[in-house]
Amino acid sequence: MTALVLSTIGYERATLDQVIERLTTASVEMVIDVRAIAGSRRAGFSKTVLSSTLAEAGIGYRHLRGLGTPKPGRQAARAGHTREMHAIYHEHLKTPEAQLALEEACEIAARQRAALLCLEADVHQCHRAIVADLIRERTGCAVMDL
Repeated sequence: MTALVLSTIGYERATLDQVIERLTTASVEMVIDVRAIAGSRRAGFSKTVLSSTLAEAGIGYRHLRGLGTPKPGRQAARAGHTREMHAIYHEHLKTPEAQLALEEACEIAARQRAALLCLEADVHQCHRAIVADLIRERTGCAVMDL
């Protein structure tokens, strides 16, 4: 059996076509959107358009709002306060909504090649690194940043 790989991807400095190309090159079967608000001012990255475009590329889509960063965390991130955002996010992960969403993300990652999607290009500035680490701990999958 081939070990499963969980990817992470940020679309901050990429076009939709570039994101799709990276996902298909990595053989991603399911995108797990970990944004609290699956809307975007960037063309193609709002939930409806993104899920439709991914489907056309043969990639599934699941928005797990419970794994999104709460508003105070997003504000901290925009201000460049990554540590503060991480602290806020770790508190958020204790909520039932976050725990249920994390459980679902682990189930998805355990059965197919998945990618966590969020805005930030640098995974270390994004909460998706925290989510990826938790999924890795629970499933034993490898993690690759696209």
